[in-house]
Amino acid sequence: MWFLWAVIDRLGPSGRRTGDGLLDEAALERIARGDHDALAELYDRHARPVYSLALRILQNPSDAEDIVQEVFSQAWREAARYDRLRGAVAAWLLTLARSRAIDRLRARRARPENAADHRAVVNVADLGLPPDLQVLSSEQIACVRAALGELPVLQRVAIELAYYEGLTHVEIAARLEQPLGTVKTRIRLALIKLRDALAGAV
Repeated sequence: MWFLWAVIDRLGPSGRRTGDGLLDEAALERIARGDHDALAELYDRHARPVYSLALRILQNPSDAEDIVQEVFSQAWREAARYDRLRGAVAAWLLTLARSRAIDRLRARRARPENAADHRAVVNVADLGLPPDLQVLSSEQIACVRAALGELPVLQRVAIELAYYEGLTHVEIAARLEQPLGTVKTRIRLALIKLRDALAGAV
């Protein structure tokens, strides 16, 4: 849900810049100058939702931890290239995480793992609240859920497959047996509707 919130916010300027957003931008500026402490600060604020997103996609804690390391290594290398006009730092980090996690998932599908080992990892119970829900306030969670509930069913399904299951547009089109262009249009329209519905929720 944190990732979906960040992606919605990234669709266009919302006019809202929170204290955390300003801290993140300042941290990236310091990282671009080689400040290791700034990277640690950014990590402390965003490692949990990055890990949560990677874990949801990959269903493997070890792989999710690797993605976290890769994302913050990339943030270290590319801090100077960040453009705040394209979205919040949180959205940028989570987009990196999603992209890397999906790449790893595709690579894993290309070389099947030991099925028994995979089942053992998937069956580990986690009774705690998911980390992405811990980061959002209860009001934000309620707003996202309400906004999702207002979407037409086909748009909501496409969004859930993309952002909760980590499927690509091509995979969603195959699963729903719909043309790729139709799926892309549904996802884009859904994100715009969500952005408009959530405009005053922060």
